[in-house]
Amino acid sequence: MQIENLIGNTPMVRATSLVSNPNIELWLKLEGHNPGGSVKDRAAYNMIKSAMDRGEIDKNTKLIEATSGNTGIALAMIAGRYGLDIELVMPEHATKERVQTMRAYG
Repeated sequence: MQIENLIGNTPMVRATSLVSNPNIELWLKLEGHNPGGSVKDRAAYNMIKSAMDRGEIDKNTKLIEATSGNTGIALAMIAGRYGLDIELVMPEHATKERVQTMRAYG
């Protein structure tokens, strides 16, 4: 299964304990179940895939993004999937774990 097939195919759960009115159903989409752990996976995938489909970026393009969190992780994951070069510029206070996660995607 390709990683892009997992993005957005996250579970939904009914939040029965959060609503006291029996006529109202509240459903939660668990975006934390995306491969990168965030709803940002959707945006990153759509930005990169759309730009590739329009011929605006290809394997000779270097992507650059200022980030400190989930967007950078998602972009690193999608860029890695398509073999794109990406440089993520992070603040000095970025956590070691986030830096390691971004690097792990290539």
